[in-house]
Amino acid sequence: MAEINLLSSIPKSRRSVSERKEAKTQEHINISRMYGKEYFDGSREYGYGGYKYDGRWIAVAKDIIKHFNLHKGQKVLDVGCAKGFLVKDLVDLGMDAFGIDISKYAIENSVKGIKDRLFVGNANKLEFRDSEFDAVISINTIHNLIREECKIAILEMQRVCKNKKNIFIQVDSYKNENQKKIFESWVLTAKFYGYPNEWLELFKECNYNGDYFWTIIE
Repeated sequence: MAEINLLSSIPKSRRSVSERKEAKTQEHINISRMYGKEYFDGSREYGYGGYKYDGRWIAVAKDIIKHFNLHKGQKVLDVGCAKGFLVKDLVDLGMDAFGIDISKYAIENSVKGIKDRLFVGNANKLEFRDSEFDAVISINTIHNLIREECKIAILEMQRVCKNKKNIFIQVDSYKNENQKKIFESWVLTAKFYGYPNEWLELFKECNYNGDYFWTIIE
């Protein structure tokens, strides 16, 4: 188990992030957690503010393939694939990649040509066979579950992966009180989050041997 940034190729946002000037409301949270059009392609206050393919995941796909020493034709699962941008780029690089996401809207509006590789479903109940995949990736997804469901999701990811070390999980976190304060003023969908040591404790409870990294708002 190692901390590694497989998203290092993605440029950092130029947007200045600080505490929200206007407090988020329960309405914002409720709408965001529906993971529908408002979340992906609505206004920024409900989520992405427009989730479009721009090619930035190509370099991430290359880094994933290199990190796990994957070969053409091997199977990769993206848990929380959204519109399938990473799945598309993995497929274009020769991987037999698939994705699963809770959002029917995201799957229905997925990137062209891979819809048959994407499935609507929950991270804590993966409808795949034991040891079906050569690598499993989950980026900014499982923190949207409560703590016990996060554990189930991690166990499920381990179940469907041949090599339990060929798993990568990235989740929301923070390393100091200021980062925590900013994060909590912005967070809409995450139900479980904490300092890195709190995540590491959860990983330990799952006997998790894959790799990990943190999404931190600074």
